[in-house]
Amino acid sequence: MSFQQGLSGLNAASKNLDVIGNNVANANTVGAKVARAEFADMYAASLYGTASNAVGIGTQVAAVAQQFTQGDISATSNPLDVAINGPGFFRMSQGGVTEYTRNGQFKMDKDGYLINAQGARLTGFQADATGNIAIGAPSDIRLTMGDIAPKVTTEAALQLNLDSRSTVPTVPFAVADPRSYSGATTVSTFDSLGREHSVALYFAKSPTVAPGAAATWNLYGTADGASMTPSPLGTLSFDTRGALMAGSPLSISVPVGADAGGTQPVALDLSRLTQFGSAFGVTELTQNGYASGRLAGFAIGSDGVVQARYSNGQSRPQAQVALANFVNAQGLAPLGGNAWAETATSGQPLVGAPGSGNLGLLQSGAVENSNIDLTAELVNMITAQRVYQANAQTIRTQDQVMQTLVNLR
Repeated sequence: MSFQQGLSGLNAASKNLDVIGNNVANANTVGAKVARAEFADMYAASLYGTASNAVGIGTQVAAVAQQFTQGDISATSNPLDVAINGPGFFRMSQGGVTEYTRNGQFKMDKDGYLINAQGARLTGFQADATGNIAIGAPSDIRLTMGDIAPKVTTEAALQLNLDSRSTVPTVPFAVADPRSYSGATTVSTFDSLGREHSVALYFAKSPTVAPGAAATWNLYGTADGASMTPSPLGTLSFDTRGALMAGSPLSISVPVGADAGGTQPVALDLSRLTQFGSAFGVTELTQNGYASGRLAGFAIGSDGVVQARYSNGQSRPQAQVALANFVNAQGLAPLGGNAWAETATSGQPLVGAPGSGNLGLLQSGAVENSNIDLTAELVNMITAQRVYQANAQTIRTQDQVMQTLVNLR
C-alpha cells in the first residue's frame, strides 16, 4: 500500500507544481487570478465503513480553485482600457456565446464595437439618439463616429452688475462712442446651421425713470456688428436696493441670414442683474446653443457611461458598460483567454450597472493586474518540490523493505 500512497503523493505534488507553474506564467497577465491546488486524503471503505484505526491510501487533488481577490490597478495610455475596482466581471459576447472576464484591455474594431484581444465584444446598455440610457437586456456596445449636429440658441442668461454711480450719457447711443453707454458685454449665439453670431449688449443709464423705480437703464444691441432693432431693445428698472424690477425676460431677434431663417428669437434672462455702487462686471454668461462638432475622443466614467467628446466642447453618452457578478465565482469554468463561463455551480449572473448592488466601480485608462504574488509562488514551488521528493523517498524506502523480504533465506 505504501507504493500506492507514494504514487498518489507524487501525482498530487506534480499537479500542485503544474498549478504553481501556471500562476508564475500568468504573473503579468492582466485580469488573471491566482489558483491553488486543494488536496483531500483517501481511505479505502469496506461494506461496513472504515475502521477507526484505518490507514489512508494516499491523497488526491480535490479542486483547483481560483481566488478572485482584487488585483492592483495600473494606469495606461489607452482611454478605452478599463479596470474594475471591486466585485464583478465584464460581460463579453463571442459569436453569440456569453463569457466573463476581468481583463479590461479594450479597443474599437472597424465597425465601432468595443472588443478585446480575442475578438469578444463588450456588452452593456446602448444610449438612444438623445443620449438617454435605458437599463434593460445587455447588448454589444457600438460607438458611433459621426459628427454631432448643431443646436440653435433659444435662451441666454446673464449675471452682471451695473454701476449705480454711472451718469446719464449726454450723447446719443453709438457703438463707436464709449461715452454713450456705461458697460458692454458679448454673448455668442448659434443658428440652425451651426454658425456663430456675436451679440454685443450695451447698457446706458436713462434720464427717464420708470414709475416706482430708483433707476432705469436702456439696453442696446448689435449682431455681428450690425445694430439690432428695436433700439433700444428694452428697458431695465431697478429699485432702491439695486434689484431688478422689470425688463426680464427679454426676447431679442438675432439676424442670422436667409438660409437660416432670417432672424432667430432668443429669450434673454436678465433676472440676476443688479445695480450696486460698484464697478460694472460680468460674473456669469450662458447660452444653450452650440455649433456642429466632430468626434474628439471617448471617456468612460466610474459608472460605466461611455461619453463621446466633440470638438465643440459638448459630450454625449453613447452607452453604459454592464457588469455581472456571481454568488459563487469559484464555480465559474475557465475558458482561457482571460475568460470564464457560467456553470450550474456558479449560479446565474447578476447583471447591472457599475456601482449598483454589490458591483464595483470602473476606472478608465487603467487595467487590473493579476493578483498573483510571484514571491509567494516561488516559495510554494520550493515546498511542492520537497513534497515531491519526500513522496519519492517513501516509494524508495518501501522498495528497500520489499527487497529485504525477498532476500530472506
